[in-house]
Amino acid sequence: MGDLLLVRHGETEWSLSGQHTSWTDKPLTPHGEEQAKSLAPLLAGRPFALVLTSPLRRAVRTADLAGLAAATPYDDLHEWDYGAYEGVTTREIHRTRPDWDLWTDGVPPGPDGHPGESPAEIGERADRVLSRVDAALAADEGDVVLVAHGHFLRVLTARRLGLAPADGRLFQLATGTVSRLSTEHGTPVVAAWNVRPRY
Repeated sequence: MGDLLLVRHGETEWSLSGQHTSWTDKPLTPHGEEQAKSLAPLLAGRPFALVLTSPLRRAVRTADLAGLAAATPYDDLHEWDYGAYEGVTTREIHRTRPDWDLWTDGVPPGPDGHPGESPAEIGERADRVLSRVDAALAADEGDVVLVAHGHFLRVLTARRLGLAPADGRLFQLATGTVSRLSTEHGTPVVAAWNVRPRY
């Protein structure tokens, strides 16, 4: 059976500044584009049963630059809806809520259409993605690649390993990286994390 490869999109202006970015469709910075291109050798030569990307352009562009031209946009790979904290840094939030923690507290509602999501809601979305991943891997025709966002992929990793959604806090994930989830004796494991070629 193949592996599950996780690609976090390249750097954006807001990922660099630490601003929470969900629906705001920021493009990659020039450095982010270079990060995405540098991933191509890590992905080349592997058979893929399924390649999915978040519909947001930072993920779609990363997939394209990394050589994943056949990637299909999939809404459930969207980043965590940060509600009223969209575009706000953790440092700014702590000025008024010093004990706030995304992983346990979630976010307050934002503008219309962006009510925010709780860790449990992200976990449910991650589980739906993993059901689709498992169906593709069961065909034994290659690996599955997901190109998406930092917080969402961290929750998805926790769920893949049988952990609670909030345990995504344990998996720091840098921009422009590839991570690999595999199995050992039938148990899901982290086989590689935050892999980035030198460039």
